[in-house]
Amino acid sequence: MKMKNDLFPEHIRPHLIPRPKGELFYRCLGCDAEYPVEKLLYVCPECNAVLMLHNRNQADLHKIEGSTWQQIFDYRRMVKIPALKGIYRYHEFIGPVIPLESIIYLGEGHTPVVAASQFLKEKVGLDFFYKNDGQNPSASFKDRGMASAFSSIKYLIDQNLVSDVIAVCASTGDTSAAAALYASYLGPLIRSAVLLPHKKVTVQQLSQPLGSGARVFEIPGVFDDCMKIVEHLSSNYPVALLNSKNAWRILGQESYSYEIAQDFDWDMAHKVVVVPIGNAGNISAIMNGFLKFFKAGIIDQLPKIIGVQSEHADPVYQYYLEPVEAKRVFTPVNTKPSVAQAAMIGNPVSMPRVVVLAKEYNQESGQDNVFFVQVTEQAIMDWQLTANQNGHITCTQGGECLAGLVKARAMGLVSSNETAVLDATAHAIKFSEFQDLYFKNQIPAPYHITPDPDRINLPELITSDNPNLSPSQEKRLAKSELGQFIQEISGKIAQKMHLTSSSE
Repeated sequence: MKMKNDLFPEHIRPHLIPRPKGELFYRCLGCDAEYPVEKLLYVCPECNAVLMLHNRNQADLHKIEGSTWQQIFDYRRMVKIPALKGIYRYHEFIGPVIPLESIIYLGEGHTPVVAASQFLKEKVGLDFFYKNDGQNPSASFKDRGMASAFSSIKYLIDQNLVSDVIAVCASTGDTSAAAALYASYLGPLIRSAVLLPHKKVTVQQLSQPLGSGARVFEIPGVFDDCMKIVEHLSSNYPVALLNSKNAWRILGQESYSYEIAQDFDWDMAHKVVVVPIGNAGNISAIMNGFLKFFKAGIIDQLPKIIGVQSEHADPVYQYYLEPVEAKRVFTPVNTKPSVAQAAMIGNPVSMPRVVVLAKEYNQESGQDNVFFVQVTEQAIMDWQLTANQNGHITCTQGGECLAGLVKARAMGLVSSNETAVLDATAHAIKFSEFQDLYFKNQIPAPYHITPDPDRINLPELITSDNPNLSPSQEKRLAKSELGQFIQEISGKIAQKMHLTSSSE
């Protein structure tokens, strides 16, 4: 695609279209061993700990002024090259070694940041926004990580370093949908298989990987059991692991931080980012993304981070209850049923990343700037419905975020002069089963949720008092009968809505 470079400022032109550069490598969080990225790798071969991706030439990025980077990314908004429309607008910080030709773009990233209504702001006690990651292609934030992971695989395929790739993942629903979608785009180069906990995902989420052509295997137990099987497969068979153990996934999800910084014109003062925690990959990516921009001078302040967990799946929260770092011991928990189903994980694989990054984040902030709160299932469901009945499209995890913001406000962790950005990780429609159960007062007892009558909303059937005035597809009413039907039904609706006739 031909670019009209002369339309851009002269000092921006050399940076507008990025070229592959830098040297990415894996570093083990356990033993600091380093490995090249030219092969598929998910855990350290020496100690089995998780990995993080680093750029050996990261310091070169700091040679460019932060204000210049801001201009580069702002001008890239105008670029029409598909590879630069999504998360790779920030190519130098996400995947600098990957050529634009290897980048997979399905429309992910740059999801809208939607301000809460005045009613919601007053109810919560401060200004806040939802960043609607449910408006990604597979309707969740996981597309950010998959765009990165599959672009890295495509890069290896293009370099003839791998072939006949089989991609596998364990999922609570969103990961499988994203993985299957991106794998199908690269078919037949890649085949995909997903493992789901039997009867632990919504019908909508199950339909997505099936519709994308993935092999779907339902496994008895919970997500953590599926994850153990996937880890065994990736350790003993030639498959590509697509869970957040995959460091490329984390890299792609850093784009969430970059977009927030750009959406708020690079001003992170008095900002709070609220994130639900499941497998802990997302909060790890968000912290790392803000750290990279801060160190490069693109932002001059790190926003406050609030991680939220349900009381039914709260291992990260429990870990940080101990105030003394040296005394903290991570202990997995047995999860209970949660409406925040995508976060119902008792042993998050990215916990080691959280520990390292939260410590660094606080140090770079010069104060405690990462906090964790626990919320009830009741609060998650009530606040999700409150948000969506006031103009939002958030999932139950987004409800978890709003419940967490309210809890943090009550605890004094957030003040009224701050502005919060809440992560609506998926579209409301993916978790609409819980809304339906709530409205029908049929949520099973283990969830510990009692529907609020003021939030229940069910359809009403309006019929004619005359049984003969009932149109159907098979039996249409005559003109005079139809007129009677319209007048009677309109009158009943007007009465229920307390309407007064315009002729009165």
